[in-house]
Amino acid sequence: MTVEQAGQDEAGVDAAEHTERPRRPIRTLITRTATGAWRDNIFTESAAGAFWQVLSLPPLLLGLLGGLGYIGGWFGADAATAVQDRLVDLAGTVFSENAVREIIQPTVADILTTARSELVSIGFIISLWSGSSAMSAFVDAISRAHDQYDVRNPIWQRFLALLLYVAGLAIVIVTSPLLVFGPDRLVSILPTSWQPAASTLTGGLYLPAIGLVLLLALTTLYKVALPRRLRWYRGLPGALVAAVVFLAGAIGLRAYIDWLTGTGYTYGALGAPIAFLLATFFIGLAIIIGAHFNAAIEELWPTRRSRRELSAEDARADVRDVYPSPQLAAAISKYPELAARTLEGLDYDVTRPNATSGAVGR
Repeated sequence: MTVEQAGQDEAGVDAAEHTERPRRPIRTLITRTATGAWRDNIFTESAAGAFWQVLSLPPLLLGLLGGLGYIGGWFGADAATAVQDRLVDLAGTVFSENAVREIIQPTVADILTTARSELVSIGFIISLWSGSSAMSAFVDAISRAHDQYDVRNPIWQRFLALLLYVAGLAIVIVTSPLLVFGPDRLVSILPTSWQPAASTLTGGLYLPAIGLVLLLALTTLYKVALPRRLRWYRGLPGALVAAVVFLAGAIGLRAYIDWLTGTGYTYGALGAPIAFLLATFFIGLAIIIGAHFNAAIEELWPTRRSRRELSAEDARADVRDVYPSPQLAAAISKYPELAARTLEGLDYDVTRPNATSGAVGR
């Protein structure tokens, strides 16, 4: 086998891999998603994401409630208090009554009291960095799922996560009063003649609209997290899969907690933290599985730009095969006999020149 023949065979194999279409696309898609997720240690990544979500929760509350102190007047004097009550109610669906009454409710009340003054302090700026840790974990996991983790500078990737976190925090600060007050407050802003029809419309579409907004936000995250960004709609399938995985995990977790409570066996004081950690674990698991699902789709059905990039990589690989690097050429020139024996050990045909030529041929 000659060097030229080996290069042609390898190029043919690469071309076949890039143009091959799966005979069972759904099965292949699921298999590649699971394989990629397992290869990247999805459970470790999800656990890391859960840890950073828990660590980011106090800074998130500080930014959320501190920002509400400035814009609460837009929605009425009771906006901040209503958001506080809503947060406590949501916490009650996960934590035990004692944990909510003795830990969460006083913490939220203290943050709401001091958050506005802390919002302009250096400590708040530091809290933004801490709060963006969860976003950084998800950006890293999404990049790794698409084999693009080493493409972007790690320092810039960390600052990108910070920018995404700040943008998301600003959006949540503005929209959280609307979510708390529900469609009734939205309808009251409209003209009186429009309110009956608007009330009927928003009553049925309010919760689906919130779910749609979250779905679109996750799709956007899948796009902006990648150094080599795909079209926006290419992230939508993964967002849908993430929503299904999270709903399944949340339902399963709720059923497990209900069963555990019914049996009388509890984890004592650790029950509430464990339940919260499991909930954040499923959030991370869903986001990462969605990223791997998008990566599998891109691998099986690449976009035109991806196909051009693959062709360019093949061309560069062919050039590297034909023209060795300067270091390799220098090593061969210095040790020609060793290079010849190495090639013969790989079943290459090596023709040694006569003693006067000083070169090794193929």
